[in-house]
Amino acid sequence: MNLDQVSKDKALQTVANLSSAQIVSASVMKPQTPFPPPVRFWPGPVPGQPGHSQDIKPFAQPPYTTIPAPVPPPISYEPLPPPRPAAITAPVWQDRTIASTKLRLLEYSAFMETQRDRETYKHLFVHIGPSNPSYSDPVLESIDVRQIYDKFSEKKGGLKELYEKGPHNAFFLVKFWADLSSDIEEGSGAFYGVSSQYSGTENVTISVSTKVCSFGKQVVEKVETEYAHMEGGKYVFRIHRSPMCEYMINFIHKLKHLPEKYMMNSVLENFTILQVVSNRETQETLLCIAFVFEVSTSEHGAQYHVYRLVND
Repeated sequence: MNLDQVSKDKALQTVANLSSAQIVSASVMKPQTPFPPPVRFWPGPVPGQPGHSQDIKPFAQPPYTTIPAPVPPPISYEPLPPPRPAAITAPVWQDRTIASTKLRLLEYSAFMETQRDRETYKHLFVHIGPSNPSYSDPVLESIDVRQIYDKFSEKKGGLKELYEKGPHNAFFLVKFWADLSSDIEEGSGAFYGVSSQYSGTENVTISVSTKVCSFGKQVVEKVETEYAHMEGGKYVFRIHRSPMCEYMINFIHKLKHLPEKYMMNSVLENFTILQVVSNRETQETLLCIAFVFEVSTSEHGAQYHVYRLVND
């Protein structure tokens, strides 16, 4: 047996003793044909880049200088604005003036006019002027309506029956300090009148009832009708220079001739007026105002104070 045959027999014996995993590993470990030299991307030297005499060897070059990432500026959180208040559904004049959800009193006056030397002189006994309220103004004070029931007629259509029917947000009390200190001569040509103006949300016809009560008993009533006029996007109702009834004119004359103001106040304590503004078609109460009176002692003339009527 020659040497080559002995070498072959040893190799076959070695392979026979290997496992399948070892055989696969052994074949993988077989020397492979070396990779071809890397292909350059640039045919010639590029300024600032290595030429043919230099080679780019990954990981063999000095490590690149690490450029630190820019530090973001600190985040400053602006405080959030306070939450907006809930939507205000009620108009500014509601709860601050004589107004229900459907009708608002803009102006009210009782006066006397006379002419002298072609000049007209006007004296206001009572007056509620136009107002421009804001949401910062306080709401009206309240008074229990039951405290004044006895000052008004309890017959059908009286304050008690009307209040029980509602709506309650339409009921108000006005305390007037009336100015009776007029220096105007009350000649036979003097005119006594009442003017009032309202603003509403609906194009309706209103009925205005004015009831005069003495010692809680109705003595006279005046009913007027007024139609809506569109002005500035609102329905306006205007009763202008409505003549005062004879009962009221005589009452004012007698009151003014009392010698002392405390006597006038004693009489006025039992004198009241109830004004009811309603929808003529549906009879719904749009506004109900109870007026009570004293004599003004102020040099500024007539004054007033408004209260909401409640039933607590």
